[in-house]
Amino acid sequence: QVQLVESGGGLVQAGGSLRLSCVVSGSIFSIAVMGWYRQAPGKQRDLVATITSRGSTNYADSVKGRFTISRDNAKNTVYLQMNSLKPEDTAVYYCYLAFGPKNYWGQGTQVTVSS
Repeated sequence: QVQLVESGGGLVQAGGSLRLSCVVSGSIFSIAVMGWYRQAPGKQRDLVATITSRGSTNYADSVKGRFTISRDNAKNTVYLQMNSLKPEDTAVYYCYLAFGPKNYWGQGTQVTVSS
């Protein structure tokens, strides 16, 4: 059974930084595509960043140059380093795993950026 557990959210002032972590149980982590999505109140869930099993990354335009996604296959963990945070980055952030036709989601972690 695959489970995703996020951590690292919190309250930060604009311009600050946070690092989110997502630990994945199960043996498919190293060959799965991992990603982070976010959902602000009243809005749809949007892609933030993805990383393939080989380390290729993709970012939403709104976070390019500020956020960095990375993974540690030895620890079954994916990270999202968020720098220069803005109030508009406030959302619940969800970890995502894609493996073949199956998708898995974490429970989400709240990130709040104050102005």
